[in-house]
Amino acid sequence: MTGVWVAVAGLVGLAIGWGLARASSRGQHLPEASTTPAQVDIDRILAALPGASLLVDASGVPVRVSNQALALTLVHNGRIAIPEITAMVADVRRDSIVREHDVTVRRPPLGKGQITLRLRVAPLDANAVLVVAEDLSESHRVDAVRRDFVANVSHELKTPIGALSLLAEAILSSADEPEAVRHFAGRMEAEAGRLSDLVGDLIDLSRLQGADPLKDAEPIHVDALVAEALDTIKLLAQNSQIEVVVGGTPGLMVLGVEAQMITALRNLLTNAINYSARGTRVVVTTRLSQGVVDISVTDQGMGIPENELNRVFERFYRVDQARSRVTGGTGLGLAIVKHVAENHGGEVGVWSVLGEGSTFTLRLPPYTAELAIPRIAIEEESPA
Repeated sequence: MTGVWVAVAGLVGLAIGWGLARASSRGQHLPEASTTPAQVDIDRILAALPGASLLVDASGVPVRVSNQALALTLVHNGRIAIPEITAMVADVRRDSIVREHDVTVRRPPLGKGQITLRLRVAPLDANAVLVVAEDLSESHRVDAVRRDFVANVSHELKTPIGALSLLAEAILSSADEPEAVRHFAGRMEAEAGRLSDLVGDLIDLSRLQGADPLKDAEPIHVDALVAEALDTIKLLAQNSQIEVVVGGTPGLMVLGVEAQMITALRNLLTNAINYSARGTRVVVTTRLSQGVVDISVTDQGMGIPENELNRVFERFYRVDQARSRVTGGTGLGLAIVKHVAENHGGEVGVWSVLGEGSTFTLRLPPYTAELAIPRIAIEEESPA
């Protein structure tokens, strides 16, 4: 950042005739009519700086504000809205020493959320101080998600591993009781299956975050995709006494990796069955809507509370923890669905009413014959 300070300071030095004092006395931007070349250069420099930027005059009033700074609401009603920035500007004006601090503050003007900013404040001349604010909130959020993911993985792995260890001890202590051995062995088999599913889902997630799947994409018949996914959950549906019905528009096609698509649809179907009561119905519908292929899975299950709808695609998030333990879910299924959809240029959405059921919809770009033909743009010569 030091080079940036030098460049901006030099530019301001060339703009001595700008008339900053006149602008500060009014507490507002200079009128367009008084714009000078040096002033235009300063605006361009501020726009090019990474992060949000403010140019503050001798009285502490911002006279130049970048669009990023406006978006972060660093300035409100013509004044700096964050006291920490005001204090840093005053310190820099007092001793002309460049300062850099990370601060976490309530986001103005309502203060409903928090933002983390890396603030850099430097003197430019006797009348101007430059403030650059880098929004670290997103990177901190990603770090927090990563930490939570590692913690959750550790916890989720410990549960079946711990259960297997205890069950092995129980079998050893019941070696002379065949019935107890069979019971504990069955429990061990279930826990091993749960562990295997979890590891498999983690591997799927890591693959989805790797190479771009569209590099190996092929045309996929949606009807065949649905049939393959239904085949993988047939036994689960029968054991749960759930009727699975297919309808909608036949003959649709999408472009992608079939194995990933089947995994995503299978996860939606498995969730729908696991969270539905016996004797109910799950409906799979395909249609072309507004130029997008929709594959919807609707159940008549327990539904999802409205305040949890935006969290269901998070890794390891479960609406009903107790139900997940019974069904053996890993908490990664919907996260995998989201990654598959986004990697294929689509999205996944959810509609739900508590006590009535849910609909999850995969929305994917359609495949058409034109996509298979490379187009070469040839510029035609204008007639003489």
